[in-house]
Amino acid sequence: MTSTSAPSGDRTSGAAAPSPSRMVLSAADIDRALTRIAYEILEANKGSENLLLLGIPRRGFPLAQRLAAKLAATDPSIDPAAITGQLDVTMFRDDLAHQPTRAPQRTELPASGIDGKVVVLVDDVLYSGRTIRAALDALVDLGRPQAVRLAVLVDRGHRELPIRADHVGKNLPTSSAEKVRVRLAEIDGPGTVDEVVIEAGA
Repeated sequence: MTSTSAPSGDRTSGAAAPSPSRMVLSAADIDRALTRIAYEILEANKGSENLLLLGIPRRGFPLAQRLAAKLAATDPSIDPAAITGQLDVTMFRDDLAHQPTRAPQRTELPASGIDGKVVVLVDDVLYSGRTIRAALDALVDLGRPQAVRLAVLVDRGHRELPIRADHVGKNLPTSSAEKVRVRLAEIDGPGTVDEVVIEAGA
């Protein structure tokens, strides 16, 4: 979930204004974070049995695909395509009245379904927790997983619900006036350089 908010920073008299944006994760940083998360997922699950990765559109899905590829590189018995899916949460969100034009994405589950599986929800940025709450509600309509875990590339704080990620690429303290932008080639175009940046708010 890409969220809104940019560093106000500590200001003193005569201090220079903060940069409009600053990179906090490069493409290499993102790759290293996903590699570490993949190892953490296998360790927490004690292997790859019954694992499913469900990405939350839009950027959670390509991140889930990248994680699945890294899991397969560690465990050749894993078929990345067979354990990866996409979970749309649009109709379960609690802000539809304020954003009625939000376009639903497709939910695509692995052929095995989610019953009895260890489902790892994957998203780009964890902020208020409301997107993840919607994802949990959506899962209830689809089956009964054995367990549900959460992996995010960035945890920026400012939780409004009691939700915590199990696997975090980077904890990124931010102000509520900042915007955290995750750019991925799969979503933003083949010429895009993968990165995470903080943009200053108005």
